[in-house]
Amino acid sequence: MNISNDTKQLIRLLEAGVSPYHCVLFSERFLTEAGFSRLSLTERWELKPGHGYFLPLFDSTLAAFTVGGHLTERPSLRMEAAHTDWPCLRLKPSAEVSTERYGKLNVEVYGSPILNTWLDRPLSMAGRVSVTGDHPFEPKVHFIDFKEPLLTIPNLAIHMNREVNEGVKMNPQIDLLPLLAILTDSLDRDHFFLNRLAEEAGCAPEDILDYEICVYNTDPAAVTGLNSEFLSAPRLDNLTSVQSCLNGVTAGFRDNGINMILLFDNEEVGSHSKQGAFSSVTERVLEKLFLALGYDRETYLNAVMDGFLLSMDVAHAMHPNHPEKCDIKNHIYMGDGVALKMSSRQTYSTDSTCLSVVESLCRNADIPYRKFSNRSDMKGGSTLGAIASAVLSMKTVDLGIPILAMHSSRELMACADQSALNALAAEFFLI
Repeated sequence: MNISNDTKQLIRLLEAGVSPYHCVLFSERFLTEAGFSRLSLTERWELKPGHGYFLPLFDSTLAAFTVGGHLTERPSLRMEAAHTDWPCLRLKPSAEVSTERYGKLNVEVYGSPILNTWLDRPLSMAGRVSVTGDHPFEPKVHFIDFKEPLLTIPNLAIHMNREVNEGVKMNPQIDLLPLLAILTDSLDRDHFFLNRLAEEAGCAPEDILDYEICVYNTDPAAVTGLNSEFLSAPRLDNLTSVQSCLNGVTAGFRDNGINMILLFDNEEVGSHSKQGAFSSVTERVLEKLFLALGYDRETYLNAVMDGFLLSMDVAHAMHPNHPEKCDIKNHIYMGDGVALKMSSRQTYSTDSTCLSVVESLCRNADIPYRKFSNRSDMKGGSTLGAIASAVLSMKTVDLGIPILAMHSSRELMACADQSALNALAAEFFLI
């Protein structure tokens, strides 16, 4: 089976990025291997022309940028953004639930997943755990990934649910609690999960203060199709775009340019958080960057107002069994390349002037693309692009690769589209 390097690279991120925290950890390693240096948001920056830098923000968001070798009095600013989170189930505090001899976990729904796709899957858990430290304001943080398929959410047999194939509404508090264990005398009914979590974090159970744990699908990515043209995998939305951002910012430098990527958390729940696209963290990072390079605030504001942002997130491919769900003309198939997303409601931030720039880049570099709009009688999803462009007052285009089964625990894409998105992400930062 012939698998492209772009697909292999994406699969590595899909395997590693089992929580937003692990997505950021992977990105840190990727950038470090590319020669980027780590910064902190709360320290003074010493920046060198012709070098790359990255900084994690609150563990689940990351910014990275390159500084051109010959910056002038008015450097140009280009940015790409994606998100590190994905619809899933997340553990609540005091997660242990016992139903007679079964040990389950109490979870809540994060984002808008297709709930029934989480049933009968091998599931695991990953996230971060805070434990007591030397100072109350400085708890120790452990990033954990159980890796093993410890959980499953069993379906109710058809004999007990005769209407299941007619569509049955699921109650998240009842139907989606994952099964973890058969409770025996050796297990503490009240702390069977906490004890296992402490073992994974390498600490005593009583030292755990809090945790943020995602349930994730452990099914491996698989290349499928008659000609190996498809990739079936969890978390394509939106790790496809994260990978392209990482490729783009490491592809090279612009002599009088600053290239930046922003990998935000919490897009799936509206971006209203300190680590989301609606926060002021982007402005803080940009201002520190320009001040560290010796520019005044006016130069910073001018660069932002004249900047350009690519908001990269997946689009809806035409479904082979439901073509009627797409617009009668402005739809896209898997394998068509990059989807340029448009909406007069501005759920996608694209306008004709900005779109023309990206079209020119695609045409000049022979990157396949198509314009995409949702049906007029069907509201599509939204992206962080409209939020980020409003906060920054910056020219923005929403784009991404077309996929099927968006928000399922396992999604489908065409391998060639990742190569197209990677090519555009690099071209945007080089021209």
